[in-house]
Amino acid sequence: MRVLDASAFIRDRSYDGPLATVPAVREELADDAVYRYEAMEGAGMRVHVPDTDSVARVRAVARETGDDGVLSRADRRLLAAAIELDATLVSDDYAVQNVADGLGVETETIERDGITERRDWAFQCAGCGREFDDDPGRCPVCGAEATRKNPS
Repeated sequence: MRVLDASAFIRDRSYDGPLATVPAVREELADDAVYRYEAMEGAGMRVHVPDTDSVARVRAVARETGDDGVLSRADRRLLAAAIELDATLVSDDYAVQNVADGLGVETETIERDGITERRDWAFQCAGCGREFDDDPGRCPVCGAEATRKNPS
């Protein structure tokens, strides 16, 4: 089974085998992508609502990788659905792929190359330059915004 992210509907790809997505993906679509979503749903695509425990598990791993702040509500639910359905997640979103790797969820890309390695992001204060393992939002020392920094 494949769980489809919004990009699968936007790029107008067709897939063999059972498909699923989450209701929040429909909210991210516009124009022709909405029609593709509705046509696939009418053709038997499963619209799955993941449970709160799975979403919490996704958030925990996203915090570990440093991707929690960039994942959308739909992204978190897609990842949770992929866990619950033991499915491959179809997405071109690098943050989604990074968290999927941390969860042990297989991913498939649409038009981009997938990630080549998992990254656990660090955070750096834009003001004083201090680095943090977890996203503090604002620096507890100087109050400036902390941003994601490539750990390599």
